[in-house]
Parts: sequence; structure tokens; C-alpha cells
Amino acid sequence: MIQLTYFVHATSIHTEKKIVAGWEGSKLSKLGEIQAKKLGRLTINQNFKIIFSSDLKRAFDTALIAFSSKYEIIEDKRLREINAGVYTNSKISDFKKIMKDHIDIPFPSGESYNNVKERISSFIEFLKQNYKNSHVAIVSHNAPQLAFEVLLNHNSWVETFDNDWRKKGDWQPGWDYWIRE
Repeated sequence: MIQLTYFVHATSIHTEKKIVAGWEGSKLSKLGEIQAKKLGRLTINQNFKIIFSSDLKRAFDTALIAFSSKYEIIEDKRLREINAGVYTNSKISDFKKIMKDHIDIPFPSGESYNNVKERISSFIEFLKQNYKNSHVAIVSHNAPQLAFEVLLNHNSWVETFDNDWRKKGDWQPGWDYWIRE
């Protein structure tokens, strides 16, 4: 069994402007830098085998600030946010209205949520092959976390969208998932 602790990246410039970053290289905002430092302090007593991070700047910078003094950090493009295609740099409020329409159908010039699910499924298989009986952490984005909910907690996409902690503002310093054989 593998324990996986998921950390969402800290606040980015795009998040503060309430626009979709998708695969853009959005930097952390000043608030995001403070949040990443705080995340490192909040998790000081955790003991991870390794940290994996999305290769997108906002996630990787969060991982570096929070964890680089204690852990090896490996970038993995499978942990990227959904490619929002033409909706990149659009208003988050508009994007959220059409998310459920893109479970199977890719965003124009982008990908679907099931495409993200395929990436995360591949990542889970990689962990099963290489990190049995370990506690690993990842720093990633919204869509990959939703895919973990679908794959590991066996929720439907619609349930997952409807129960997303982001709707309620229920942030916490890490969500635990269990990968079983």
C-alpha cells in the first residue's frame, strides 16, 4: 500500500486575477510565496519518501519553497493542470460553468477531464511499481486532484465536481489518498 499526500499549489498570479492558467507558466503571487513557506512549516513533522510536483511553475515553486530543504523533488508532467485550450486566460467563473461539459469532450485546443484521469492513472501505476509501502507527496493542481478522487475514492466526475473542497473554501494542508494493489 502507498500513502499519497496531495498538496495544492499556493496562490498564483492567475488565481489572484481569477483567470484560468491551464498550462500557462503562472508565477506564485506574494501571498502564494507566504503560503508555500507556511506549508513547509505546517508539514515539518511529516516524513515523505519523496515529493513529486507538476512541472508547471506555480506547483514546482510551491514544492521548492515548502520542501526543498528536506526532500528530493521530482517534476512530472503527468501532474499538470488540465489543458484548458482556448479557455486559458478566461474568467474562472465562466470556466467553472462548462467544466462538466468536458469530462469526455476536450476543451477546444485542449484536453478533457478523462485525459487528465489517464495521466493520473499512469502516474499511480508508476508509484505502484516504484514506491510500494511508501509515503509520497505531490504538489499539483485542481484537475489532477479531482482525478485522484475519481480513481482512488471511486467517485463519479459529477460527484467530484459537486463536492470539491474549493467550492466551500475547505483548504487543508494536505489530503491523504491510499493506493492499494
